[in-house]
Amino acid sequence: RTTMKSLRFISAEAFVSNVEFARKRLSAVSHDLFPLLFKASYLLEQGEVIHDLVESWPLFDFNIGKLLGPTLDYQEDLSHRTCLVCLESCLTGQKKNVLNQSAVYKKKLKVVDLKKKKDVEVQFCKCKKTMGRWARTQLLSKLCSELLVYLQQEPCNPGTFEISINVLIDLFVTERNYELVAQALLKKCNCPLKICCVAFRSDNLTLQKFFYIIRQKKTCLLRKLEIVHNVHLEMEKKKMLFNSIHFPLLMSLTLPKKKFNVRRFTATDEQMLSNIGEKMGEMTQLTELSMPFSILTGRIEKLLSPLKTPLKMLDVSNCSLNHADMAFLANSFHANHLEALDLSGHNIPELYPSTFFKLLSHCSSVLRSLTLEDCNIQDTHVNMLILGLSPCQKLQEFKFIGNALSSQALKHLFTFLCELPMLNNVEFPVPRDCYPVGTTYPIEDASLCRFDHQKYERVAEELNLILLQANREDVKASTPLFGSYDAVVQETSNELGAFLIKSFKETLEKFTSSFNKMS
Repeated sequence: RTTMKSLRFISAEAFVSNVEFARKRLSAVSHDLFPLLFKASYLLEQGEVIHDLVESWPLFDFNIGKLLGPTLDYQEDLSHRTCLVCLESCLTGQKKNVLNQSAVYKKKLKVVDLKKKKDVEVQFCKCKKTMGRWARTQLLSKLCSELLVYLQQEPCNPGTFEISINVLIDLFVTERNYELVAQALLKKCNCPLKICCVAFRSDNLTLQKFFYIIRQKKTCLLRKLEIVHNVHLEMEKKKMLFNSIHFPLLMSLTLPKKKFNVRRFTATDEQMLSNIGEKMGEMTQLTELSMPFSILTGRIEKLLSPLKTPLKMLDVSNCSLNHADMAFLANSFHANHLEALDLSGHNIPELYPSTFFKLLSHCSSVLRSLTLEDCNIQDTHVNMLILGLSPCQKLQEFKFIGNALSSQALKHLFTFLCELPMLNNVEFPVPRDCYPVGTTYPIEDASLCRFDHQKYERVAEELNLILLQANREDVKASTPLFGSYDAVVQETSNELGAFLIKSFKETLEKFTSSFNKMS
């Protein structure tokens, strides 16, 4: 599909395509043309021109999402392109903007907005290299530190020290970039480029380092907090986090996997859980909550009832919810506002079919994303599922990997899915009849790939043909056996793997030591 370009945009492309010509004449360009030239340069991957545009940016703000989003001159949205060449040029250009002596008293730039860059699996840029969230955090921190060193060592125009530019960014901190980020945050008062963390993700960090980073940031600006892999945030530390640090604007909270287990709760743990629920209730902006792989049986009401704002996103996958939990969700004020819901890992057809469909009917008018992986959905449940999904006319994404559905049932379901007007992404399971007879569900990881691949390909073609015949080429259908693409995990997979090996080694050493003592 070709997106139309205005004559202005075509002219901008012609201007920036000759790098040497463009760089020499930027000083004569009208200020209101800078956004147009920036998007044209980004599309053509003209890194040097991007660098010079940012260095001499004449406007009050630089919002990369708006600059690359749909415009009257060029409707295509480029904000999902995390091209290494372009983003590196943007960030280094910001540093040069501060040091540009020629226009130090003419500088207007006050806000640089780099947040909400969406990292996607397939990049359409020519270089095919991405700069993910971790790398953006790393480079910005490095540039801030270099800038401070330069200002301390080199003679600069006095006006340079009065420059203050707020850089809004989604930070991603791991053990590997911790020192650099910590230094940049510690000294940000003295740096012209002020890192303002709007979203924060932490992986593979000790608690001491996690709390240090959190306390260095202005948490009053924080809108999204993700504590994901290998941050050992036990109950007492969760309580400490919410009691000692305030998050007045927090809209999205992700807590580490397997950090709640009500089966082992003491009376003190129960009190702490109530306290955490109360503290979340004080977060009046909170609309997204993710607590996967925690055992929360019978405690959903205790956690969610204090919330004063209805949730729009809820992930309670593999949380061992019981009928009381599902009944609370179905009857709560959250139900009518849920736009994204993940109930994976629950035996919905056997445990609470009517309550689940009640919940689905309440959120049907707003639901955009539904994930029901490993939910024991079988052929006999498909008609009921279709009935429940029929009112969900705004559904854009439906994921149901890991359910024991036959090829025939999938074809029946796909015929219905074609009728959902906004659907664009479906993740479906390998048909049950592609696996050997006697295969039990949920299928263990070691057996996931042991199916008839040729038969699967034939079925997948038939399912895509159903979409094609219904003129639904816009729907992407796939079977990601080991989960959907995760840009963050992809970017830091080596570090995550090394951390897991280290943890396994330490556990083995402790076991060996204990065994030797017993002997």
